[in-house]
Amino acid sequence: MIVALFALGCERAPDPKPAPAAPSGMVYIAGGEFMMGSESALSRTDERPRHRVRVSPFFIDATEVTNAQFAEFVKATGHITTAERPVDAATLQAQLPPGSPPPTPADLLPGSLVFAAPDHAVPLDDFRAWWRIVPGADWRHPTGPGSSIDGLADHPVVHVSYLDASAYATWAGKRLPTEAEWEIAARGGLDGKDFVWGDSPFDVAHPQANVWEGRFPDQNSRADGYLTTAPVKSFPPNPFGLYDMAGNAWEWCSDWYRPDTFAQRVGFVVVDPKGPDSSFDPNEPRVAKRVQRGGSFLCHESYCLSYRTSARMAGEPGTGASHVGFRCVKDLAPAQLNR
Repeated sequence: MIVALFALGCERAPDPKPAPAAPSGMVYIAGGEFMMGSESALSRTDERPRHRVRVSPFFIDATEVTNAQFAEFVKATGHITTAERPVDAATLQAQLPPGSPPPTPADLLPGSLVFAAPDHAVPLDDFRAWWRIVPGADWRHPTGPGSSIDGLADHPVVHVSYLDASAYATWAGKRLPTEAEWEIAARGGLDGKDFVWGDSPFDVAHPQANVWEGRFPDQNSRADGYLTTAPVKSFPPNPFGLYDMAGNAWEWCSDWYRPDTFAQRVGFVVVDPKGPDSSFDPNEPRVAKRVQRGGSFLCHESYCLSYRTSARMAGEPGTGASHVGFRCVKDLAPAQLNR
């Protein structure tokens, strides 16, 4: 009896259920509750307040979608990206302030936004000093006609719009992440930290991500080894094994953007939020936008410091730029959810 009682008292608790096997190139995220957003001194108004969110399990790409992966999609489907198509005059006119002159033929040429570093220091209150709409710039020609992605197969694809990213995700049997899914994955279990690596600031001597070093936007010291995008997996992963959740390229999320989204979630646990029903950006009230997350190779502490886990940006769904890419997520099968 004594032996039996001893054995009963020392009986091991059952092992936790093993995580479901992730599809190739993806990582399993167990989900759960976390504090979304930030109220640190580094945060901006649209990142506040912190609020509790519960997210269901999902799979997420370990890296940003690369040029090689996007090329497979284009080869299989014949997809033509928005940057490769002429701009619709009526759509562009609708986004302009009332009374604006109609777009010129040059305004309607296929192209995309390309970063162009000025040759001298400039004020940081007008992004037009370092951005150019370049006809002929697209995912195959990242800086415009004459450029190519030769040798860049493992770099994140850029100049892809939200529409292009969604088309790729559908073809791959995946979808774009919600903003909440993206943030819980980026945090890697480091709840409340400013960065994917913790609270310590960016270390120029030992770069943790591909961001801007030097004086933005005219001098980049390339301390991290790169002027623009870097090959995926060039920097250490976060605790969940995900690469480039900070820097390299901004990543599209499925949520519409509003600066007051988080303010509407106070006082209760939000379960699997999909974002607001519509978009509003007071800086461009006539333009509907989707959320982008993660920062890019252009982020610098003097300007946006947006390689933080809670930093948010927004983009018009039909446009791309030389610092915007994406990664995908995939839902668990019912059998995996019930394991």
